[in-house]
Amino acid sequence: MTFSDDSRWQAFRQAMPVTQKWAYFDHAAVAPLPQTTAESITNWCQQAAHEGDTVWLSWEQAIEKTRESGAKLMGAHPDEIALVSNTTQGINIVAEGISWKPGDNLVVLGNEFPSNLYPWLHQQAKGVEVRVIPVEGVEPDLSRIAEACDTNTRILTISWVSYKTGWRIDPATLAKIAHDAGALFFLDAIQGMGVFPLDVRSADIDFLAADGHKWMLGPEGAGLFYCKQELLDELHPIGVGWNSVADRKNFDKTDLTFRPTAARYEGGSQNMPGLIGLGASLDLLLEYGAGPQTSAIGERVLQVTDWACEALTNAGAKLITSRAGDERSSIVSFQVPGKLPQALRAAGQKMGVNFSVRGDFVRLSPHAYNNQADIARLVETLAAVE
Repeated sequence: MTFSDDSRWQAFRQAMPVTQKWAYFDHAAVAPLPQTTAESITNWCQQAAHEGDTVWLSWEQAIEKTRESGAKLMGAHPDEIALVSNTTQGINIVAEGISWKPGDNLVVLGNEFPSNLYPWLHQQAKGVEVRVIPVEGVEPDLSRIAEACDTNTRILTISWVSYKTGWRIDPATLAKIAHDAGALFFLDAIQGMGVFPLDVRSADIDFLAADGHKWMLGPEGAGLFYCKQELLDELHPIGVGWNSVADRKNFDKTDLTFRPTAARYEGGSQNMPGLIGLGASLDLLLEYGAGPQTSAIGERVLQVTDWACEALTNAGAKLITSRAGDERSSIVSFQVPGKLPQALRAAGQKMGVNFSVRGDFVRLSPHAYNNQADIARLVETLAAVE
């Protein structure tokens, strides 16, 4: 297999200081920050220390650019983007914002990350039936999902990429399943956003949330929430504050008229340094070819993961993740017969190779800046464990 390390990706690698020490394969957990992102946050800290709120309006302008970059990444309008603290907040905006009726149900997969389960299970207290579809192996059964959706289904919620197995669904296909049943569709996009192309319009997605601290290479506590413009009034705003209303900067006027955009869900004061940092990361990804229709970042990540899978297989590893066509993602799960995943991780930490353990397998999650030398170090880690 050929593996290209042309000047473009070498430059992207140079933008990631973590490469000076680590072969870093843990972007499905918490990503390291690009240099430009770290500098933007450091600059905010310096301004906050020396200038106080005299530069607050420039910070506000900066996070509005973050909103625009987030919208550009997914083919949305900036008015459809809310800047949130994390994926969980975005999920709860929908789960708690829907006006549930007696007899309503929702459909969710059983192997979701807890953040895409608990907010929905919490709706049982309102009488909502939560239909949890088990996933046997790595592939969700689309026919079982479709069969679970009926005329009383209000929403189908699913992750774009499974945090455990790396299985990548086609959002447009799942959106159609939901809409054919008269339901809404929510996409937990945290394990795909920033890497793979997604046009929320053409895929007909109703709601989406993704924290920025994984594939978008941003800091924790800063993320994106998308709400289709025509569905804004379908969600009752929760966590309402001064930043929720149309005349938000007139503190002497009490008028609960919500902003006519998704920003109505933002509530109060925001994580300025985190969102400014996220904006810098998004701009870097866009510069290197991430986008709603095509993504050079995604193509590169698949190249890296394909090469890693080949190297792992040659080293005796057993792949858990499917590597067929569009099911492939930036997450690779595997086992090494006779070697405990925890022992492999411990060896990796000592040798400067970082990855995760999920359940009884190792989870590898490289980004576009990883290269052949990183993969070679990974294979050395496997060999170091008796």
